[in-house]
Amino acid sequence: MVDKHKSEMISKPPWLKVRAGTDAAYLKVQSLLKAHGLHTVCQEANCPNRGECFAKGTATFLIMGPNCSRNCRFCNVNSGELSALDEQEPARVAETVAILKLKHAVITSVTRDDLADGGAGHFVRVIEAIRDLGRGVTIEVLTPDFQGDRVALEAVFGAAPEVFNHNVETVRRLYSAVRPAADYQRSLEVLHFAAEYGGMMVKSGLMVGLGETVAELERVFADLHEVGVGLLTIGQYLAPSKHHHPIAKYYHPDEFDELAELARGAGIAHVFSGPLVRSSYHAAELFHSA
Repeated sequence: MVDKHKSEMISKPPWLKVRAGTDAAYLKVQSLLKAHGLHTVCQEANCPNRGECFAKGTATFLIMGPNCSRNCRFCNVNSGELSALDEQEPARVAETVAILKLKHAVITSVTRDDLADGGAGHFVRVIEAIRDLGRGVTIEVLTPDFQGDRVALEAVFGAAPEVFNHNVETVRRLYSAVRPAADYQRSLEVLHFAAEYGGMMVKSGLMVGLGETVAELERVFADLHEVGVGLLTIGQYLAPSKHHHPIAKYYHPDEFDELAELARGAGIAHVFSGPLVRSSYHAAELFHSA
């Protein structure tokens, strides 16, 4: 693998520098989300692509509040007081999907281990509200692991999203440091259960630059293929602050191409790999390419 930029590098390399969104389309989406009292992972996770996506009139809806019951060391989403579920949120999400004229809607959430079903029922209500629009919108959900609860997972599967996404995020060895409340094997089992259930494309995502090795990434690619993942995103980890897990390495764009080839070689048919790639970045394009 090419190793053009070592971990000692302090400033971001030029391929990671993006222009902040300030044009009319960006501001329109931002205003619309605020007016409808909605959250997006674009904003809460400080996604570097939010300027581009908002300018195109797209966003990834973050349901069940802005605060998470877990405190992963890579994530910018807050852990804090958890709010009661908003019964009107599904209708507001659907209304916003209609206003934005989305053809492919991506719905994700914070993790809500405080809820008996982990929030699976709320996912179902959002999916149903979008379906009720009657516009033929395809739906992609990016869910937490629901602590491996098969009843909760089956509820989401039964709502028939076109894409079921659950991110493994990193290699097995780094889970204790990066995702202490999650479990690598459990995430694989969630994905396997989705693939066995059928009727959906199964997707996952990885960050690189956390301290993993190429051999460990190859093992993840093999694991994901084995459990039935057909869509994979790979992107550069960017530490939200000095209090988060440190960046071990900035991967060069050429290396992302090499990782994509390794993933395809492991059997994963559709791979989107690049420095700024995130789970729902160009989600519609990846879905349609599959």
